[in-house]
Amino acid sequence: MVDSISQDVLIIGSGLAGLRAAISSAATNEKLEIAVVSKVQVMRSHSVSAEGGTAAVLFEEEGDNQESHIYDTIKGSDFLADQDVAERLVHDTPYEIYQLDHWGMPWSRRNDGRIDQRNFGGYSFPRATYAQDKVGFYEMQTLYDTSLRFDNIRFYNEWFCTSILSDENSFQGVTAIEMKTGNFFKLLAPAGIICTGGAGRIYSFSTYAYSSTPDGLDMAYRAGIGLKDMEFVQFHPTGILPSGILITEGARGEGGYLVNSEGERFMKKYAPEKLELASRDIVSRAMIREIQQGRGFKHESGADCLKLDLTHLGADRIKERLAGIRDIGIKFSGVDVIDDPIEITPVCHYMMGGIHTNIEGASEMRGLWAAGEAACNSVHGANRLGANSTSECLVWGRITGENAARYASSSKAASVAVSPQQVLEEEKRIYDGIFRGSGEVNPYQLRRDLTDIMDAKAHVFRDEEGLQEGLRKVMALKSSSWKHVDDKAKEYNTNFINVMEIDSMLRIADIVLMGALSRQESRGAHARTDYPRRDDVNFLKHTLAYYGMQPKLAWHPVTITRYAPTERKY
Repeated sequence: MVDSISQDVLIIGSGLAGLRAAISSAATNEKLEIAVVSKVQVMRSHSVSAEGGTAAVLFEEEGDNQESHIYDTIKGSDFLADQDVAERLVHDTPYEIYQLDHWGMPWSRRNDGRIDQRNFGGYSFPRATYAQDKVGFYEMQTLYDTSLRFDNIRFYNEWFCTSILSDENSFQGVTAIEMKTGNFFKLLAPAGIICTGGAGRIYSFSTYAYSSTPDGLDMAYRAGIGLKDMEFVQFHPTGILPSGILITEGARGEGGYLVNSEGERFMKKYAPEKLELASRDIVSRAMIREIQQGRGFKHESGADCLKLDLTHLGADRIKERLAGIRDIGIKFSGVDVIDDPIEITPVCHYMMGGIHTNIEGASEMRGLWAAGEAACNSVHGANRLGANSTSECLVWGRITGENAARYASSSKAASVAVSPQQVLEEEKRIYDGIFRGSGEVNPYQLRRDLTDIMDAKAHVFRDEEGLQEGLRKVMALKSSSWKHVDDKAKEYNTNFINVMEIDSMLRIADIVLMGALSRQESRGAHARTDYPRRDDVNFLKHTLAYYGMQPKLAWHPVTITRYAPTERKY
């Protein structure tokens, strides 16, 4: 008999989107029981790692305006963003900035006391509202502190969700393992929100926490919900070697230079107006080209790289505004950025794709929403501008929290009914298929092989031959005898959790590769050397992937309101 816990709203994931959704749900109806379920402790969620800022238009009297932010976002997306969604982001984010301020967020401030903003790539004005270079950590602290004021929010820390339960395409809850005891549960609710983040750990060289695996995406996929635009993977220009830890775009926003081995600020050749503050996809491609043309450096690890020079900013400015990345440089690269340039190279940083949702964050399953990086409401299209991701988490955390609470309070949310067969099938999948498996291949070696394949075959530049080879290799990994768990303990069996994570990683990597193969053009972060031009006639549309032995691909239209696609220049 599987133990059962009933709530009104289930929020899976405890990062920025999850906490904002919890607060929003709890405030919408204080009689509802809100559960936040996370496989980590709340303040261990990867959102704490966000460094640079949260994009918003705060000072229209100084020349900026919301229309400019909307257009910058659409242009940055290489015109694949749904334009009504970009409008919603821009209109709603200033409210979130001031709401956080009222809740105690320690925004960095100007001398006159007003909230400060810095330059970020792809923007026409300084819009990255920041808190030194630790914005995610401070936003998380502020939201977590605020959530503790609500008696109707309950946290289930270190619970690993394994599947979505549904009845006739209506959300009914999830199955989950309480990691502390190893017990298997049904968590039931009429409304749910998936806020589990992105899939960046399918790459080896990545800024993501090791816990940032695509469990939430895979749960939705296996439940029959489409994953959208998964081929669009953002590579941030400045990851340090060998760890992949991020140097925030705020470093370039403060005036940092990218230089090659000839001491040249090479971005003047690729983006003569914006230079280092062009959009991330353009900067990353420029960096790879510089390396390919022999103007890179060799890191002691043997990897090719370029350098980020902050020395001209001066010690005082770095200590005031970039203290966190100075610490990172010293601890992880042995470089004090006050004195020396630091070696960097493009690193997997963000997934534009995710669970297919509409402008309200609603998925294709009744009663289920998604928010943050786990969702794809198409606000970022083919390429996200920096600092728009934390904005998205806050805006759609609030929107989905309100919508889920209203749904759970309404007559639409009928009594929860779960087929015992669903639960039994999930028990068989994870316990018979994985926990008691007898594979011969080391799953941790397989994980490394998978992420190395993605680094090699689905990186900044792609082509058909490489993608096909990557797909063959991933399929071979999937079919190998690898599903087994050596640790048979019940309590805190991280080996079991890891192997279930790898199972999800393989399926999601498959979708990334197949989507990249099917999109025979170059757009935003998806750069095909064999199809170097953007093709609006055939590919101005979103990719959808549905569950099957191999992903079943479909297309979905782009919403264009006012801005026709044009050539993108910086």
